[in-house]
Amino acid sequence: MIDDGARRALEQLTLAFTDAFNRDDLDAVMGFFADDAVYDEFNGHRSTGKEAIRKAFVPQFRGDFGRIRFHAEDLFVDVAAGKSLISWTCTLERDGTKRAWRGLDILHVRDGRVVEEHTYAKAALPLLED
Repeated sequence: MIDDGARRALEQLTLAFTDAFNRDDLDAVMGFFADDAVYDEFNGHRSTGKEAIRKAFVPQFRGDFGRIRFHAEDLFVDVAAGKSLISWTCTLERDGTKRAWRGLDILHVRDGRVVEEHTYAKAALPLLED
């Protein structure tokens, strides 16, 4: 039997996590992670622990790449496994140019905290342009 409350909680956690990125709120993003969390980036770089993960995110939140936003497309959750998958289109605005690409995050959640985030991107460089 599927626990609808647990399903909704995992869906809401995933959406709130993504929303914190879109609000450029690094402290809120970090509040979702467990102390021993792992962040596996689309480029293969892996950060372990909150301090290392924060350091990996600083350039993005500082605006080094431009304005980044994630537009959710699909959301799947596996409550029993404590996992969610959210696919998105990422838009990047910089110097008057807007680019976009598709990707996804797989989150592993334990006790209401993200213990692993695996990010995958459709391409090394943005392929969709407005």
